[in-house]
Amino acid sequence: MACTTILIGKKASYDGSTIIARNEDSSNGTFDPKRTVVVMPEEQPRHYRSVLSHVEIELPDNPQRYTAVPNALLDEGIWGEAGFNEAQVAMSATETITTNERVLGADPLVTLVPAKGKPGEEGYEPEVPGGIGEEDFLTIVLPYVNSAREGIKRLGELLETYGTYEMNGTAFSDADEIWWIESVGGHHWIARRVPDEAYVTMPNQLGIDDFDLDDAMGAQRDFMCSADLREWMAANHLDLTLSDADLGLAGSDEGAVCVDGVHTRFNPREAFGSHTGRDHVYNTCRAWMMQRTLNPSDAWDGPDAEWGPESDDIPWCRVPERKLTIEDVKDVLSSHYDGTPFDPYGNLGTEAARRRYRSIGINRNNHLAVLQLRPYAPAATRCVQWMAYGSNAFNTLAPFFAQVGDMPAYLRDTTAHVTTENFYWANRIIAAIADAHFNDNVNTIDNYRERTMAFGQRVLRETDARVAALAKAGAGTVEVEGVLEEANQRVADELRDETDKLLDKVLYTSSMLMKNSFSLSDH
Repeated sequence: MACTTILIGKKASYDGSTIIARNEDSSNGTFDPKRTVVVMPEEQPRHYRSVLSHVEIELPDNPQRYTAVPNALLDEGIWGEAGFNEAQVAMSATETITTNERVLGADPLVTLVPAKGKPGEEGYEPEVPGGIGEEDFLTIVLPYVNSAREGIKRLGELLETYGTYEMNGTAFSDADEIWWIESVGGHHWIARRVPDEAYVTMPNQLGIDDFDLDDAMGAQRDFMCSADLREWMAANHLDLTLSDADLGLAGSDEGAVCVDGVHTRFNPREAFGSHTGRDHVYNTCRAWMMQRTLNPSDAWDGPDAEWGPESDDIPWCRVPERKLTIEDVKDVLSSHYDGTPFDPYGNLGTEAARRRYRSIGINRNNHLAVLQLRPYAPAATRCVQWMAYGSNAFNTLAPFFAQVGDMPAYLRDTTAHVTTENFYWANRIIAAIADAHFNDNVNTIDNYRERTMAFGQRVLRETDARVAALAKAGAGTVEVEGVLEEANQRVADELRDETDKLLDKVLYTSSMLMKNSFSLSDH
């Protein structure tokens, strides 16, 4: 799946929250309708079989309750994507990423090999299952971990055991830490803790650009990796570091230390990633736009720019110029190069420039999940799952408490057929109608987003206070969850009302601007 991810450390966020967020985008030419659900322990499989790869995995018998954003149609599997578990661990899975031929030659992806012939026939060869992938990750990991670090270790063990048929990046967070893991070839992986004061941008490209092997093999303060990473890299000549020491120059530098043919400090993006022309029009341009928005004082445009849309060395993480908000997340993950010559709805550039780069807020956005862990809130209300469906240039983001037994039907009961009765399809319809007349509809859409997000923020504050009072009064879990579900339903009801009004306004505006309109009327 094509996706875009942003991760925000607790010192970089406006309220001390850890925030992980990702657009899930469908493949070109398809709709993949999404739902937001709560998976109860009794609903969790004990024996798991992947639809796409046919891999079979025995799962532990003690799953936690968790939220997820699965496909409404299960013909290609679950695709749980994003959620919280009862231990207040968040997971976003996955960002499809890139690699290179050297890596794939050294550790091939584990793909499904179909059976040849039929059992009993001469020359019959049974099917060989593939590895795990985005379809599977959330379901087989999130219910079983109690911290972000545990999430990395469990997923890493599964990758080493079963392999994967695709390159993926996955985020885990708890109240203290955010971790990011990237698969490397079929069975290897690396992981890095997001610095508390920084944010990370990830646009379908292997992202980590600095790695400390000694830490990963030792204390694991900020880095982790598959157990044999150093030996594997050495055997396959994957380290591309060229230090002063390598060149025989006087002095030393951080990358000079080399153990068994691999530098202790190296750049994984250079070693394991890609730098193709496709990256420049599809991937790097999105990182450029996000960081251009969040660090606007840097030189991003013109001949003196340090980084341009096609730069291969845009940093994986950096410190923002100010603390970042949920609204900032929505803004950058809705971007279509607003204010640049590359905006498909703008008039600053040529027609070719406006079609050159892949937008972040694209027609293929399926959903956006922003997973916020608020350390100051009552324990029951700390986990907030902000949700949007459809193209982010035309939708809004609404908060829902994750420590509940069910989700509102407006988000949960997405149908296979198109209807205005659920949030997913309503947003799809609005985007399709508004797109042709973007500038005539954009103010209406912006006002809708402002009203709904403000309402959501108000419900969060009011519910925090109500739950805190219940805790002081000694209320039980059932009563508290009832309050959270009531708040979620309140948000969903407001969301449905405002979305219906938006559809009405957008339909009218766009209808009046149809090409077959005619001013002469018989009334």
